Amino acid sequence: MTGLTGSVGFPVAKRLAEANEVWGLARYGNPGSRERVEAAGVHPVTADLSTGDFTGVPADVDYVLHFAVVHAPDFDTALATNAEGSGLLMAHCKSARAFLHCSTTGVYQPQGSHPFAETDPLGDNHRPAGLVTYSISKIAAEAVVRTTGKLLDVPVTIARLNVPYGDTWGWPRMHLDWVAAGQDVYVHSDGPTVYNPIHEDDILAMIPKLLDVASVPATLVNWAGTETVSIEDWCNYMGQMVGVEPRFVATDATIPSVAVDVTRMRELIGEPAVGWKDGFRRLVESSYPDRVKASPSLG
Repeated sequence: MTGLTGSVGFPVAKRLAEANEVWGLARYGNPGSRERVEAAGVHPVTADLSTGDFTGVPADVDYVLHFAVVHAPDFDTALATNAEGSGLLMAHCKSARAFLHCSTTGVYQPQGSHPFAETDPLGDNHRPAGLVTYSISKIAAEAVVRTTGKLLDVPVTIARLNVPYGDTWGWPRMHLDWVAAGQDVYVHSDGPTVYNPIHEDDILAMIPKLLDVASVPATLVNWAGTETVSIEDWCNYMGQMVGVEPRFVATDATIPSVAVDVTRMRELIGEPAVGWKDGFRRLVESSYPDRVKASPSLG
């Protein structure tokens, strides 16, 4: 598994390690990052996707879960790591039964609140927020993974993840912290700003199913919750629980709406079990237990 020092990769790897042998690939450049992974029961391996240095990485793994991403400001680094590195990793692990490439719904061309299907146009979704290489390098990564899967006959699933979160982490946790501190929450001027958040429990439960549907050519599927929710609604919901009314600032300089069509996901791997209100309540209860108020209702 790659991306062990990322917000999604670590909690997923930690829970997978409870019943599996997990090898965690990362650069481990920050002090204590390697020890944190070891304490979670994962075998840490220092690897660099940008150079294709996979010394020490087992070549006979059963499955590859590719969650790594680099938010580089320059395209040379972003493409070398996110795109080329994905193909080099596949070549090293070419005997794997399946390769799960975690992409993003940030690859779609913005269209307001339109729910994106897998066949919708791709575009530079994250540039307004200052992530100038993110969407394009992730689109390039998908192309590399698709091609390499065909060349090496490796079954692939490309799963475009929407807004992942858990009981203590994720983009909604950032919003919660801002709300609790009385800080501004930025939303897109073309509001409401809608997404399909998916809880860590469902991410974990769906991984085996995503591996089962891997194929040559690659299987492509949106990976998201089935409920479309706005930042405005989830901040108001969490704000009621911590006793703070959120302050919203509308701007074009942020990520626009990325709601998705989950028809194909339902057909291939089923539905998530954690509804957004239950998931966000757990997030607030875990993050701010001393401030949680009576259960709110948004009507």
